[in-house]
Amino acid sequence: MRCWPAMRLAAARRPLEAALRLLAALLVLLAVAGPVHADAEVTQMRLERSEDGVLLNASVAFELPPAVEDALQKGIPMFFVAEATLLRDRWYWYDKQVAFSQRHMRLSYQPLTRRWRLQVSPTAIGNSGLALGQSFDTREEALRAVQSFARWKIAELSDLEPDARYSLDFRFRLDVSQLPRPFQIGVVGQADWNVGAARTQRIAVENGR
Repeated sequence: MRCWPAMRLAAARRPLEAALRLLAALLVLLAVAGPVHADAEVTQMRLERSEDGVLLNASVAFELPPAVEDALQKGIPMFFVAEATLLRDRWYWYDKQVAFSQRHMRLSYQPLTRRWRLQVSPTAIGNSGLALGQSFDTREEALRAVQSFARWKIAELSDLEPDARYSLDFRFRLDVSQLPRPFQIGVVGQADWNVGAARTQRIAVENGR
């Protein structure tokens, strides 16, 4: 007959063993892909002026690395962040920041329904996923929504000055800081998880159509 202390010890070990098995599985998943650098490219940036404010239209081109794709297929969400900084040119000093906006995106795959979901928020979403979102039937449709920024309001019209010249600094990245803890440990220094792009250019603010 097993004594009660031994039974309690065995019961206490079960959650720990389950957590260790999960950690081992996640670390194996991180080791699947080879050393492919998954850098992205900003392929388009355009600002327009409208009654709603200063709107950004931009596109980012990239392919999901195998490790990221595999994690998504297993139901682990990925987080992307886009940042837009509007700068006014100053010949006598550093350019002045007149506006700054962020867009946080949570991309997830639901294995049971085989559908993709993208949630978008101006602030960090977190693993709870409490943000407005849209569902897609295919990976390609969901990825296009992550890569495209249409009429994103980044500044107020009152932020603009007549006859001033402006530059736009646009940055996009996979935010590994919001991944589960085992992933954060495993992805450090791995190029396969380095999805990011940045582009700065002088840009005219066009009148909206």
